[in-house]
Amino acid sequence: MKAAKTMVSLVLSALLVTAVGCGNNEASGGNNTSGNAAGGNSGNNAPAKTYSIAISQIVEHPSLDATRQGFLDALKEGGYTEGDNLKVDFNNAQGDQTNNLSIADKISTGTYDLVLGIATPSAAAVVNKVKETPVLFAAVTDPMDAKLVTNMDQPGGNVSGASDTNPEAIVQTMDFIAANFPKVKTVGVVINEGEANAVIMAKKAEEALSAKGIKLVKAPVTNTSEVKQAADSLVGRADAIYITLDNTVVSGVDSIIQVANENKIPFFSADRDTVEKGAFATVGFKYYDHGYQVGQMAVDILKNGMKPGDMKVSVPDKLDLILNLKAAEAQGITVTDQMKSQVKDQANNIIQ
Repeated sequence: MKAAKTMVSLVLSALLVTAVGCGNNEASGGNNTSGNAAGGNSGNNAPAKTYSIAISQIVEHPSLDATRQGFLDALKEGGYTEGDNLKVDFNNAQGDQTNNLSIADKISTGTYDLVLGIATPSAAAVVNKVKETPVLFAAVTDPMDAKLVTNMDQPGGNVSGASDTNPEAIVQTMDFIAANFPKVKTVGVVINEGEANAVIMAKKAEEALSAKGIKLVKAPVTNTSEVKQAADSLVGRADAIYITLDNTVVSGVDSIIQVANENKIPFFSADRDTVEKGAFATVGFKYYDHGYQVGQMAVDILKNGMKPGDMKVSVPDKLDLILNLKAAEAQGITVTDQMKSQVKDQANNIIQ
């Protein structure tokens, strides 16, 4: 009987040890399961991070809108889709500097993974306010003059982007005028001299024209509503009209096209979008491609951890003469074979 009791005690002890061991294994296994679940949540089962980007744009017009679209399309191509894993806070200043500064203030207090400033005024306001979040700029004429960066090759800090001006494009446009329009002795420019980018470009155009013995005359404006009157003022005192990447003026470009067509005055611009709209010619590029290039920079920052300060500021390098044949007809221009021969990509850059 005593032996039986001893045997029962040994069996119970063995069962207890086994139960405790199993309990420890289950706890350990539970922790491992929890770890695997966490791994799963950080992988397939976890919601992907949603990135947040703020965009400040000085005004809506074709070139700047195309820049923004190119930027967003590059992000989408890189895996960042608005409405899916990307939130875009788009802000339009409507050409008003007070609005522009308020937008920059708002963005500086928000939480974003990246900020984009489109056009010089918006970029300058954002760069002045946002000191840690990565900032990119696009559609900026002279990033150094605007004090966005101090070095185009090594910007440093949290800022980089792309300039939309290759000074050679302005020179080539003025050379085209001088070579193909011998009767043009005066070129009128509608300009908002409150926009530093417009002043810089107009000065470059004036220098290039002066070298050819052609005079540049200005028709100043302070807002878009004055563009029509300024264009009218050039009738009789300018043989051709030219506009820079002047946001105020480009926003009212329809009225310049009207004046040019009604008075048979050749109209030249600094951007392709205005040529597509009704100017005759420019040496330029597609703003969509320009924005796409900046969007690729954004992908490098978000996906690969690149720092803006280590990213070279780029400028357009694929310049071509762009002609609008319908605009030529409306403005009384005879388009010669010599003119067409200067267009490298005739399929895309001779607009019928």
